[in-house]
Amino acid sequence: MYEQKIREVMHGVKNNKIKVDEAVKKLKFLPFEDIGFAKIDHHRALRRGFPEVVFCQNKTTEQVVAIVKKLAAINSNVLATRAAEEMFNEVKKHIKNALYNKISRTIIIQNQKNKIKKNGKILVLSAGTSDINVAEEAAVVAEAMGNKVERIYDVGVAGLHRLLSNKEKIDGAGVLIVVAGMDGVLPSVVSGLFSKPIIAVPTSVGYGASFKGIAPLLTMLNSCSPGVVVVNIDNGFGAGYFASMINK
Repeated sequence: MYEQKIREVMHGVKNNKIKVDEAVKKLKFLPFEDIGFAKIDHHRALRRGFPEVVFCQNKTTEQVVAIVKKLAAINSNVLATRAAEEMFNEVKKHIKNALYNKISRTIIIQNQKNKIKKNGKILVLSAGTSDINVAEEAAVVAEAMGNKVERIYDVGVAGLHRLLSNKEKIDGAGVLIVVAGMDGVLPSVVSGLFSKPIIAVPTSVGYGASFKGIAPLLTMLNSCSPGVVVVNIDNGFGAGYFASMINK
């Protein structure tokens, strides 16, 4: 059915029954590949500009390997998040150029080198060292999508001078991703000082009253400084993806 629909569209263009723009529109929403436990959306890159990303958490190693192999066979770049190292080890057996980032728990496969965007830089800041795993997920995702990314870690409000010592780097960025647990105040502080769009990422880091990230999430949602948007708790992926869309 998948191949038949493609042929119908192609013949329509060939016989001048379908315009090129209409054909592209039809191809964007062609059926997915059904492998039983997953329905792989091979046209995600056509619709969104980046292939479907594999969320590995709660999947078996076998499922992750099968999905990643299918995506890698068609797409120039493949990204998998929340991946255990054992998942990567199995993927590596089939795809030799697969790379693993232990901090962000991401698998990256690049069959074609990314063209890094010349204009615009994404800067990722973390309040504490304990927030780095989430911050690194955001940074890796943004890099995988072809952005120039810089990192500034451990610049929380308990020592504001650490943040201010990086003023030039922050001024030079087009988009800021600000990651914080505990009280979650850092995005508001940064927004009050710099005129940049800010994507705030609350983390589950903190003592009991942080309620596994709910406290910083509410702090960020209630920011009194305009220009701050908030993603879900520990959602570095969402922040990196959205920052890339802004950076376009």
